[in-house]
Amino acid sequence: MAARKLTDKDLKKLGYLPGTATSMALEVIDLHFKGKSILHKKAMLKRVADNPALYRRHEVFGSIASILMEAAEMSRSKALLKQGIPYHTYGPEGIEQGAFDQMDIAMKLPVAKAGALMPDAHTGYGLPVGGVLATENAVIPFAVGVDIGCRMSMTLYDIPPAFVHQNTGWLTEVMMDNTRFGQTSFRTPRDHKVLGNPLFNEINLLRSLKNKARTQLGSSGGGNHFVEFGIAEILNPENEMNLPAGKYFSVLSHSGSRGLGANIAQHYTGLAMDMTRLPREAKHLAWLDLDTEAGQEYWLAMNLAGDYATACHHQIHERITAALGDQPLANIENHHNFAWKEKSKDGRELIIHRKGATPAGKGIMGIIPGSMTSPGFIVSGKGEKNSLNSAAHGAGRAMSRSKARNTLSKKEVSREIKKAGITLMGSGIDEAPQVYKNIHEVMDRQQSLVEVVGVFHPKIVRMCGVKEARGGRVETD
Repeated sequence: MAARKLTDKDLKKLGYLPGTATSMALEVIDLHFKGKSILHKKAMLKRVADNPALYRRHEVFGSIASILMEAAEMSRSKALLKQGIPYHTYGPEGIEQGAFDQMDIAMKLPVAKAGALMPDAHTGYGLPVGGVLATENAVIPFAVGVDIGCRMSMTLYDIPPAFVHQNTGWLTEVMMDNTRFGQTSFRTPRDHKVLGNPLFNEINLLRSLKNKARTQLGSSGGGNHFVEFGIAEILNPENEMNLPAGKYFSVLSHSGSRGLGANIAQHYTGLAMDMTRLPREAKHLAWLDLDTEAGQEYWLAMNLAGDYATACHHQIHERITAALGDQPLANIENHHNFAWKEKSKDGRELIIHRKGATPAGKGIMGIIPGSMTSPGFIVSGKGEKNSLNSAAHGAGRAMSRSKARNTLSKKEVSREIKKAGITLMGSGIDEAPQVYKNIHEVMDRQQSLVEVVGVFHPKIVRMCGVKEARGGRVETD
């Protein structure tokens, strides 16, 4: 009796999809393995199906392996929706076309459910800075951003506002002694409970980043990150801080999760792009399903990075508070570059990505800074559903970094800073006041999103200098 031949049904059980690969496999196995048992043939085809990359250049199985690899690639590919989901834009007249283009692409993602564009929006990577995107059971690492959990933190003191003018020299020393930027760090960083999080031992990536996280704890990044002494004026006596209307000496900081967040973003974006293949224009918006191991890992790592960013700010303010010798009256903190689980209007759980946008739910406090020469605003959210309970995170860039370096001169930037009466340490041309949008116009365009509770006027500003950005020495305490 003749031996039974392999069938399409047999190959389907081995992992071959109906089509060219199946037909070719049947032909090849009959031609080159004639006389072999059916178990032997199945074992050979199973090995090819399980690891086609290993057989890509094989004399017999190479063509089959190539087809299997192409089919696997196609099975991971996701098509964009033909028609994007509509989204609300606040202050469209102040937003560049590139930001609209990126948002339009994001709203064509199969996992997208809603979106909004804030008035400080500008072109970014993947999702525009100032973009808010709601998805269902999926998180997009690049829609969170590279600097995970970046935030603002303000401490107000019971110190007369004139103190900042009368003690500029001493406050400059306090700032230099108690803050670190860029590649510099404290010789003996303070400990913090965040470093005891068990995730640092449970996730391989985090285990490799723990020492760097310990070294950078309490420091600030480069770019637009800053620490400022200034005067906060509370305008509305009915505020969540229970502070009387008036002026207060204050400290405002802006920074994120440092190298920890950057490495988490890079690693999981790579995983997402490998697991979810998208058209070229949308490739940076690849997502991780939250019911996968990679998705759960990223969610845990993202939240840890957010806690780490909080710890950095708290240590900055604790060091400065100790140097001032005064107890804080209040602290306000809000963050962006993060994803939150929130309920939709119909009760569904959505993942709200706010890249360069901050939570503005009803009564939620926050700070929206301008530039080093313009005021920032202390706000309370109004809970606008069309904005997905979000607001701008700052003035937003009006000029790219490269354009700033090519068009602005140190002389004209210095003149602008001196005119505003600002004492500046560090910074570069690409963070000049001229590169930012008019903060007053941005605030006018989001009156439906936030209520202004107070105003902050910077007076002494420290940012990352050129030496610090390039990797200066590790400074002493």
